[in-house]
Amino acid sequence: MEATGTADDTTGTLDEALERIHLSGPEREGWLSNHAPMAVEALVRHGQARTAHRWLDRYRDKLEAMPGPDTPVTAGNWRAALGDPRRIADWARHFERETAERPWREVLAEWWPRLLPGIAGGATHPVIRVGHAVRTLLTTEPTGPRVTELAHALGYWTARHRPLPETRPPAGTTSPTGAAAALDAVPAVPDQSGGIEHRLRQLTVFPAWAGTGTDPEAAHARLRELVTASTHRYAGFGHGAPVMLVHAATAPNAVLRTLPALPRGLWAPSLGAAWAASAAVTAAYSPAEPVPYAPAGQTPEEIFERAAAHGDDHTIKFTDTALDVGDGTALAAAVRSIELNVPFL
Repeated sequence: MEATGTADDTTGTLDEALERIHLSGPEREGWLSNHAPMAVEALVRHGQARTAHRWLDRYRDKLEAMPGPDTPVTAGNWRAALGDPRRIADWARHFERETAERPWREVLAEWWPRLLPGIAGGATHPVIRVGHAVRTLLTTEPTGPRVTELAHALGYWTARHRPLPETRPPAGTTSPTGAAAALDAVPAVPDQSGGIEHRLRQLTVFPAWAGTGTDPEAAHARLRELVTASTHRYAGFGHGAPVMLVHAATAPNAVLRTLPALPRGLWAPSLGAAWAASAAVTAAYSPAEPVPYAPAGQTPEEIFERAAAHGDDHTIKFTDTALDVGDGTALAAAVRSIELNVPFL
């Protein structure tokens, strides 16, 4: 499961775009996520650097200034600030300091296990933003703006950290062996209306597919399987909630992208958290029945170019994940996201 492109680190486009974005906060209107850093990173990676600033020019009306700081986060008070969205600026500054003083991998490894229980916070956008930032740092030069992007992504996650409710496996059933069957077995929440927090509060039951093993390689393989299955599932089920259901795939893929930067001892718990996020989004938004879909009929490069022209941030990010998977069903799912979501023109 390899990306089809490489981040353009020769033109300076990505760094320039990130510097523009970092003048803004991670949210607008109190809770809507700023998707600009994720979409721009995907555009640059897949050969669309020439469109990145034009896309950002159109998106800037959706950006709001970073909120003012309150009280600095410290080693002694961070637990009280965890999950407090009023402290977004405090958390961003904290991680700017941390990544200036220590290697970014060290900071990530310290905070990753603290943050995993809150993977669904912010509708999974914070972990997705971390995944995009880490991918860039792993594959290109760790410039200042790229390290700052990780700092802001981690700050967003800590501010929006929100554990999922306790769940249990369905009574009288055995856990499916495959990720696709496990997602099919996830029961919908009773009331699929309202926002994501209302839906996630209803979670009580879903299969314990991720298991409790500790073998890092097995966890990595199962996480890849989950990303593939959730991406494929969008092709038939994406019509139920075209925007929200992309996160069932993009959230676990963010975790998969981050694994190479983490100590291997964190890989198995990362699988468990990724499964929880994907299953939760599936329970919250998946429709009862799939609909037919057609083969993609285009190359990966052509499909991503269509996604870039379409312009919707979720479509760009989902197509980026579909190209990571890279098979025919994944490409068909990417085309479905282009068809189902409203263009951003």
